[in-house]
Amino acid sequence: MAKITVIPSTKNQHTQVPLGSISLRKVAAYARVSTNTDEQYTSYEAQVNYYRKFIQEKGDWEYTNVYADEGISGTNTKRRTEFNRMISDALEGKIDLIITKSISRFARNTLDTISFVRKLKDKGVEVFFEKENLWTLDPKSELILTIMASIAQEESRSISQNVTWGKRVSFQEGKVSFAYKSFLGYKKDNDKLVIDEDEAVIVKMIYRMFLVEGKTPSGIASHLTSLNIKTPMGKSTKWTKNTVNSILTNEKYKGDALLQKKYTSNYLNHTLVKNTGQIPQYYVENNHPAIIDRDMWEQVQIELARRDELEAKYSSSDIFASKLICEDCGGFYGKKKWHSNSKYSRFVYQCNRKFDKGKETCRTPNLMEEDIKLKFIEAYNLTMKDKKRIIQDSIEMIELLTDTDQLDKDIDNLNDELLVISELLSKLIKENSKSSMTQDDYNKKYEELTNRYERAKEKHEDLTKVRSNKKAQALSMKSFLSNLKRIDDKLSEWNENVWMLLVDSAVVHRDTSIIFRLYDKKEIRSN
Repeated sequence: MAKITVIPSTKNQHTQVPLGSISLRKVAAYARVSTNTDEQYTSYEAQVNYYRKFIQEKGDWEYTNVYADEGISGTNTKRRTEFNRMISDALEGKIDLIITKSISRFARNTLDTISFVRKLKDKGVEVFFEKENLWTLDPKSELILTIMASIAQEESRSISQNVTWGKRVSFQEGKVSFAYKSFLGYKKDNDKLVIDEDEAVIVKMIYRMFLVEGKTPSGIASHLTSLNIKTPMGKSTKWTKNTVNSILTNEKYKGDALLQKKYTSNYLNHTLVKNTGQIPQYYVENNHPAIIDRDMWEQVQIELARRDELEAKYSSSDIFASKLICEDCGGFYGKKKWHSNSKYSRFVYQCNRKFDKGKETCRTPNLMEEDIKLKFIEAYNLTMKDKKRIIQDSIEMIELLTDTDQLDKDIDNLNDELLVISELLSKLIKENSKSSMTQDDYNKKYEELTNRYERAKEKHEDLTKVRSNKKAQALSMKSFLSNLKRIDDKLSEWNENVWMLLVDSAVVHRDTSIIFRLYDKKEIRSN
């Protein structure tokens, strides 16, 4: 008969501390509450007192500290300063054991939970989750911890979905929220949004400087900074390009509100940070008093798009330089000074390519500023004799451009297709983890689905781009039509506003004539 010898344990199965050891374990606790309400603050104080007493009552434990974060969401660990300090102290050997109420109190993200527990394990530091009665140095804890952390994360996701649902219901009801303290031009008056007349002057100045004076957002920012005007936050007079851009593109200044502009979603490791048509948006018109005229706001959006296309070629110092184009090479005209060291010095506009060495010189003429102005006035007055027909043509073009019914249907069908493929991919991954499917079969099916997804996605992006272009053109036409209706039928002298509002570009020909291309795509020619 076989002889069996029992070797007794030398370590505690949970704490891994040698049996009979008289050394004290350095113990800390972690507590967290999610809000700053009085009720939760009481809970926070109670947790701190409870853990201090709990640790001090253990004869083989040495009380180290209670780390506690107040009023911070537990969905990630980035802003939990006390949590991060505790982990740092533990990794430096100041803590042997951390006690916390539950996995959900420690971290609601599975990846964070497992990551921190493993880091601590490597340093011999244990975590004890009271609610789950789980000691992380127990060899059986890894699987249990993974399952429970996943459940905690799912609970957090459910809470997040409830919050999202509530916000979307508010969107559907047209409820608009404003960050009053950082929203230049508006203020709160008895729960109503009203115009702050002093700040509204600054907003109007920004729009005028951009559209009428042709300044860039950077140039506007520098000008506002030089005037010591406070930024929307009210804490500084240092303006930035991004701050000006946000004001120029914010639809709230024309009295409307676009809800659900951005969202975050993860699929196949791709994070979406703005709405690209996948989820509905809600547009609330005339929600509040407008600071900027609707037509002017739309014209600013068109001008922003035009300058984006020009990129570095746009010049804010000259209203002609970014619109005059050479017929020969398609490049821009620039302003040059002739005879700078003599009494005959003067400025002329000529093709920039004439200064490129080694290239064929363009044969388009040099132009004086006064020549350009006179040619535009001449062409404008001639064209405006037929203003009624131009207006009618514009109306018909707008109707054509705004008809996107078929495009909308095709895009909706592709949205459904993408959703179906996503679900099939998810199902395939689950089946692969549960069945005896070979890796070759799995890879083949996975590749087929991902290729199908990419094709549908590419087609969806193409159609969305076509629809966006049609909407942009319609917007441009509407703005052009609005400007056309309100400006004079005849110019007796140069009007910079008419030039900026109506002219998209002007092509200079070798015979000195200029074809002015308006924003409605109509071309008018001077002699």
